[in-house]
Formats: sequence, C-alpha cells, structure tokens
Amino acid sequence: MPFFKRRAEPRHSVWQDSIQVSQWLGFAPTELPALPALSTVPLLDPTRAFDVCHVGLVLRAVLGVQMLLALGAALIARDAGQWVTLTANGTVVTMFAVLSWLLVVCAAKRLWPRLPEPAQWLALPGLGAVAALLGFGLLSLTSDEPPGAWRLFSIAAAGASGAAMLLAWLKLREHTQRPADALAQLVELQSRIRPHFLFNTLNSAIALVQIDPARAEGVLEDLAELFRVALADAAESVTLAEEVELAKRYLAIEQIRFGRRLRVVWHLDPEADGARVPPLLLQPLVENAVRHGVEPNDEGGELEVTTVRRGAEVEIRIINTVGAPARTTGHGLALRNVRQRLKLMHDVAARFDIDASDSRFFLRILVPL
Repeated sequence: MPFFKRRAEPRHSVWQDSIQVSQWLGFAPTELPALPALSTVPLLDPTRAFDVCHVGLVLRAVLGVQMLLALGAALIARDAGQWVTLTANGTVVTMFAVLSWLLVVCAAKRLWPRLPEPAQWLALPGLGAVAALLGFGLLSLTSDEPPGAWRLFSIAAAGASGAAMLLAWLKLREHTQRPADALAQLVELQSRIRPHFLFNTLNSAIALVQIDPARAEGVLEDLAELFRVALADAAESVTLAEEVELAKRYLAIEQIRFGRRLRVVWHLDPEADGARVPPLLLQPLVENAVRHGVEPNDEGGELEVTTVRRGAEVEIRIINTVGAPARTTGHGLALRNVRQRLKLMHDVAARFDIDASDSRFFLRILVPL
C-alpha cells in the first residue's frame, strides 16, 4: 500500500510526517476551513447609551415622565377636576419636551460620546431645558397672559432635571447590559476553540499513532484538558496561573503541528500567578501570535511569554516575531475583545498596549494584583 511505502522513506521531522500522513488520509491540517469571525459588537460601545431610537425605550421614557407629572399634579391639586386640568396642560409640555429631546439625542447619538463626561451632563440637561421651554411656549399659544420670569425658570429647571434623570437612566441601563454582553462574547470565544483544535489536533494525533504512540497519547491528553477548561461554565474571573496553563496546553498542541518552526520561551513569575483576569485572556493572544507570526513563515518564528509582579500590579508581555505577511488578514477582533473585557473587569486599573514593527509584535497587559 502507498502508506507503507511512504513510511520507508527517510523522515526529516515529526511535523513533516504529520503533514504527509494527514494528507494521505484525506486531511490537510494546513488547509482548515475559515473560522467565523467574532461578533463585531463591542462590549463598551459608547454610542449604545444614547441609542434611544427604539419604540420600547421611548414608551418607557414617556410613561415615566407622565407618571411623575401625574403625581406632582396630585400634590398641588385641590380636587380631581383641578388635577385633570393640571395633568392635561402639563402633558402638552412634557410630551413635546420628551419626544423632541429623544429625537435630538437619537439623531446625534454618535456626537454625544465624543464629548467629555462633564460636557454631556451640561449639554443634555440644557437641551431638556430648551425643549421644556418650547413645549411651554406651545401651551402658551392658548393663553393671553404672558408668563412670568419665575414660571419660565421653573419650567426650564424641570426640563433640565427630567433630562438629567433620563440621561442617568440611559447610562445605568447601558452599564447593566455589559455583563450579559461580556458573557455572550466569552461563550463565542469558547465555541471557536472547539472546531479549531479538533481539526488540527486530531490530524496530528492520527499521524503520530504510527510514528510515536506515546506522543500521540500526550497530544490527546492535552486536548482533553484543553476542552475540559474550554467547556467549563464561564466564570467571572480566573487566576493568571490557570490562563498560563491553558496557553501551555494550546502551544503544546501547536508544537506538534509546527515542530521546530515554533519556538516558545516562557518567563513566569510565581508571585504573579494569583492575579485575577478574565477567562480566555491568553489563549486568543498566543493563537494570534502563532497564526500571524509563525504559520506564514517557512522558518517559523519565536514567541515569548512573560509574567512578572511589579508591586501591586502584574505585567504580562507577549512578544512574537513577524516575517512574511499572514495568509489571512486579521481584523483585530480577538485583541479588541480582550481589551474590552479587561476594561470591563478592572476599569482604569488595567492597561493594554500594543507596539508593532516590521519584525516584532509586542503586547503588554497590566492588571492589579
């Protein structure tokens, strides 16, 4: 059979045998189907807080303001008839003010996030005051009595206060949605591991069964451990030591595929192991390094992973060489996802820096210990 004739030829490396045997069996580990891209919806999209162009959100805002109006009118009305009159007149003002405010906020939803936070709290309540005055002007068309300065000031103050309450509700609503979005993208990251490793690792294990059964068993053990971690329930955070172990499992599997082309150097500080990080932090980063720094180059490449404790912080560095351009153009989605989840977990206490050149890609992460 052709299989045994090929086995008699000199072998240059386990990696070459893995490729050859896999191709004879009808598999091609170097020609895997393209993985679906990660969702492009960012976790911390600043425009989402101002995206008020939804019927459900408009209804909630209008009903909330009308309820406050009805309660306020009930406090000052002498009887039910006066309460109805006050509520009806107030509805003209509040409906016009709320709907016009929401319309302007929706139309300029990409403008507001560009303003600093204090400027947002000045501009949008100011817009609410203007909208309330315009609504009161609409109501005043039915009256010949000119409004006094105090009444105009009260209307403007009420409009600004209502706009400030709406703005606070929108920001709180967007903030409470972040954990659900983070979990959804984490599940998506986990799902990407399964077919990717299944194709590469099983093909390598099939090749190694005839060449080196003990090593094939080790590959399958690494795969089982990797899947055990990837299929576990998504946790809010894990230790850096757990993330390093997962990255080692991944690189051990890729080492079978690339052989001497993949050169990995670890510099690990035991004092940094206890730092809490988002799950699946390192694996997508080292996968990027292998895919774009090692796979496209005939000579392979080097990957250096360093963890070190610096006082109350832990520094993580991932450096890989860059040679020939990658066969597939990346979109930076994995890097963006990791950056957003770090910010979601540690806010300003975390840093994520990238320094790329023609020969090297340097990634640095700082997290609190």
